Amino acid sequence: MATFLFDKIIFGPVKSRRLGVSLGINLLPTNVKVCSFDCIYCECGRTPKKYEEKAILPKRAEVRERLEETLKNMVANNQLPDVITFAGNGEPTLHPEFPEIIDDTIELRDKFTPNARIAVLSNATMLHKKSVFNALLKIKDNIQKLDSAFEDTVRMLDIPNGSFNLEKVVKQLESFKGKVIIQTMFIRGTFNGHKIDNTTENEISAWLKLVQRINPSQVMIYTIARDTPINTLEKVPLHQLNSIAKQVRSFGFDVQVSG
Repeated sequence: MATFLFDKIIFGPVKSRRLGVSLGINLLPTNVKVCSFDCIYCECGRTPKKYEEKAILPKRAEVRERLEETLKNMVANNQLPDVITFAGNGEPTLHPEFPEIIDDTIELRDKFTPNARIAVLSNATMLHKKSVFNALLKIKDNIQKLDSAFEDTVRMLDIPNGSFNLEKVVKQLESFKGKVIIQTMFIRGTFNGHKIDNTTENEISAWLKLVQRINPSQVMIYTIARDTPINTLEKVPLHQLNSIAKQVRSFGFDVQVSG
């Protein structure tokens, strides 16, 4: 199925299902995906195992310049964003200047659009880096992925590159002490001859226990809405997402559902 890459450093604003009017920041190359996961449902396609040429990331100064220019134009046109979102063609926290870029973004947000939130959509694989962890504590919407409580399921859905230990990731998520939003993609289908379904009773029960351990400020649950690189995946019906959300709310958590 067709997938796409973001062709700019600053993109949008777009209407996000979960965040509102979102101005996007892509800290990865515009011509190739760079990520520590190879999620089989990613709208940006699969993560290359090898790169034909070295991936070039935008410099901190360039990101700041482009963001400042865009925010000035948005203010002039009275079209302010609800949120400035780090997303794009892979994992934003892989950028070596990520903490400094967060500081620049906070400064520019405060100057031009002080009511806008700053969000980072992350797969939680770089939380072991203290500078990344501390940078994420500075923003309002620290959104971290947790697609399953079972490492085998994570490896099937998200296909981590390099070393990965789910228990270590969960402990790092706990370390936010509630200053984190958990997002989970619910999906079913088949991949490489294996059945995939993280909505089973066993999956949901174990996932709920991890949510309680992490104690996030909010839980975002959603399913596929755009094309995916694998055509054997199925969208989970909204009524089932709402049923899962009801269980999460029973533990006192705020939940956002996107079907």
